[in-house]
Amino acid sequence: PVAEGRSERRPTGRPTPERAARRNAWYRQLHWQIALGIAGGIALGAALGPQARALHPIGDLFLRLLRMVIVPLIFSSLVVGTAGLGDAARVGRLGAKALAYYVATSAAAIAVGLAAVNAARPGAGIHLPLPAPAALPQAPPGLADMLLQIVPENPLAAMAQGDVLPVIFFALLVGLFANRLDRRLREALVGVLQAAFEVTMGITSFVIRLAPAGIFALVAVLVGTTGFEVFRPLLRYVLTVAFALAVHALVTLPVILRFAARLSPYRYGRAVAPALATAFSTASSSATLPVTLECVEKHAGVPNRIGSLVLPLGATINMDGTALYECVAAIFIAQVYGIALTPAQQLAIFLAALLASIGAAGIPMAGLVMMGIVLRAAGLPLEGVGLIVAVDRVLDMCRTAVNVWSDTVGAAVVARWEGELIRPAGGGDR
Repeated sequence: PVAEGRSERRPTGRPTPERAARRNAWYRQLHWQIALGIAGGIALGAALGPQARALHPIGDLFLRLLRMVIVPLIFSSLVVGTAGLGDAARVGRLGAKALAYYVATSAAAIAVGLAAVNAARPGAGIHLPLPAPAALPQAPPGLADMLLQIVPENPLAAMAQGDVLPVIFFALLVGLFANRLDRRLREALVGVLQAAFEVTMGITSFVIRLAPAGIFALVAVLVGTTGFEVFRPLLRYVLTVAFALAVHALVTLPVILRFAARLSPYRYGRAVAPALATAFSTASSSATLPVTLECVEKHAGVPNRIGSLVLPLGATINMDGTALYECVAAIFIAQVYGIALTPAQQLAIFLAALLASIGAAGIPMAGLVMMGIVLRAAGLPLEGVGLIVAVDRVLDMCRTAVNVWSDTVGAAVVARWEGELIRPAGGGDR
């Protein structure tokens, strides 16, 4: 009887249709869980008000867990990926292609922002109080200083401080010179780092499963402490930025994905949806990077050797949403002050926004700090930054999601340029 009972069981290697249906149910999919977390956070924050601050430790714990894996994930994946490329010429070719994509899409984003803010003129006729000079952010570092900071004086100190660009630079050097080692030594080094990468990805997967709860707490605290009153006097400005970001995210980048990478924007977007939701809730490209790597490589089908180079670099210097925002904000400030900008001044804003977005760190509200570069380039008063501080946090969440969406599209485009066939989970590449 026992043997007969066992013989009737289905093979354990293949789940029954009922189990497969439960596993694929919408409520088990991470992007829907995150969406529910955002919606629940908005509702609870509106209901509790300032008392929602009690949830702050939960959101802070989630962010700390994400930041915990950033440096080991970047270092191990970059070294393994670079060592697998074989030579410096190939690394340089990938980097050049990624940089070309970054500049092109950031320029396109700024052009969309320029068109939107000149057409809508959200600052015309608005009179807002100016902040005290002490409330303004500090001036950003110069371009030469930012370039020097790429080379770490102490790589271990850079890792401890979470400085992403120096870690990327050092990891690239380690991967390149690992190719010059004897085969036995190279395999030993890469094997250890490959194991470290796999362990880090396992930790990352665990942290990602906690995303709905962490995002729920972050959104609840944000809504509870700021409320919705802050949007009323700046509603036209918020809508202009949101519209321009939507055009870039839903039109420009999908067109690039369709024709440059030959992928379905809908299927690819579904594959990377958890990363976009995490970017929106955390407002940090760097904190989202572990989720982005997970989605792009495991769900979107981009090879690790491409993603491990393109995505960490993109999280640091590819800021489409930030570039668009800085352009719109600068012209909005000019409109509030009643300053008519010449074509030359708007061109200066265009170029300054492009350079400032590259220098903006992937941390919350970094674009607000870099706004000083754009305002100086157009000869606009720095006091104008205080006009947009009140609504910057929510717009920061929106533009960070666009930044990460552009990073994921860039990984697919560079992979296609390298001749890779990408098949996102859930469908082919049509």
